[in-house]
Amino acid sequence: MSYQVSDILQQAYPVMPVLAVSRVEDAKPLAEALKAGGLKVLEVTLRTEAAIEVIAEMKKVDGVIVGAGTVTRVDQLKQLEDVGADFAISPGATPRLLEAGRQAAMPFLPAVASVSEMMQGMELGYTHFKFFPAAASGGVSALKAFAGPFPDVRFCPTGGISVKDFRDYLALDNVACVGGSWIVPADALNQGDWARIEQLAREACELAG
Repeated sequence: MSYQVSDILQQAYPVMPVLAVSRVEDAKPLAEALKAGGLKVLEVTLRTEAAIEVIAEMKKVDGVIVGAGTVTRVDQLKQLEDVGADFAISPGATPRLLEAGRQAAMPFLPAVASVSEMMQGMELGYTHFKFFPAAASGGVSALKAFAGPFPDVRFCPTGGISVKDFRDYLALDNVACVGGSWIVPADALNQGDWARIEQLAREACELAG
């Protein structure tokens, strides 16, 4: 099934887990735990050697939408198309990557940290962006300021967001969902504590209301 960026962010509400997975054998039980907790749109960062294979394994879990984060090169988009990823997300954007993202077979969500970067993306037709690193780039205050001159742009803020403040972001009209790594703590992943991860996912959904 093919998706639009807007559909993916809508279905990701309230949180898109940001995942760095080193062991392929963890892929399916992790995806199943997050799905059971109510989170079905998963971002697997390309920060580990196993990432592409992890995405392929997670895609075998019915009912989850699996994409890749930390996309920094054009050639990675082709890799992701070949493995059947549902979407791609960058931590920033270059003119080449923005253009390639427009041509890609999957939805591409470029990241911005400033108004100028956002306007460059908008010139190419982008209306949805990852805001990264969110906390370090002004957080909720910055997104409130963006809303005035750019009322039709929507964001998925990521970076430095936690269970303590993610609802402050979700309260903004221009935020579709947030990205967060707190859902899958490193120790829980290393220990295969799927029950804890499921509970953290469920907690986020309940807190979001």
